Amino acid sequence: MNSIPKVAIVTGAGTGIGRAAALALLGAGYSVVLAGRRSAPLQAVAADAGIATEALVVATDVSDAASVQALFDATVARFGRLDLLFNNAGISAPGVLLEDLALEQWKQVVDINLTGMFLCTQQAFRVMKAQSPRGGRIINNGSISAHAPRPNSVAYTATKHAVQGLTKAASLDGRKYDIAVGQIDIGNAATDMTQPMSRGVPQADGEIAIEPLMDVAIVGQSVLYMASLPLEANVLFHTVMATKMPFVGRG
Repeated sequence: MNSIPKVAIVTGAGTGIGRAAALALLGAGYSVVLAGRRSAPLQAVAADAGIATEALVVATDVSDAASVQALFDATVARFGRLDLLFNNAGISAPGVLLEDLALEQWKQVVDINLTGMFLCTQQAFRVMKAQSPRGGRIINNGSISAHAPRPNSVAYTATKHAVQGLTKAASLDGRKYDIAVGQIDIGNAATDMTQPMSRGVPQADGEIAIEPLMDVAIVGQSVLYMASLPLEANVLFHTVMATKMPFVGRG
């Protein structure tokens, strides 16, 4: 690390993958802005990281443009720059039949998983292209669902496929500003959201099967690896998954 700590924003930082990534970055010496809808889990992450770390908690609704603007303004006001954005905030809709999904449920997933990621990416571009030294890195949480769906997951799958397009477009548009944009696709990290997999979840063939999970801290280390590269190099797509999960194969 440089003598001057790098500055990162992690959205959805209060739980699961966001928490693991934030702790990994804080442990590596980053100053980290913890963003999420609820302050209490964010404060808990900051406490878990320890008093020697630089963590700023900013309650944020990524689907609201003014809230996202306030997040980035607070980051620059506190730390003076931004080196890394981990676009992690996301939700899923209830696992109902496609034809039974309510329009409002669809819109909520799109607003957070896709529009929220765009709003954060847009603000990161504005900060990173204007700062000195110029540039930075953006890592988008795509998910295995950016490549293959689970049953009854149309909203989540559609947004995660769209994230792949956002990653590619932002990677291209960021070149002229020295902004590197990549995507991490995660399969079966052990979080509260994935606990049902240990009891059995629906498969493509209609069966219910238990799926293996991996330690979520592995994802944090993967994000840290992607972030550690010099800006002349970029991991465009990185897949990290439980080795024996049913992803590559038929069924």
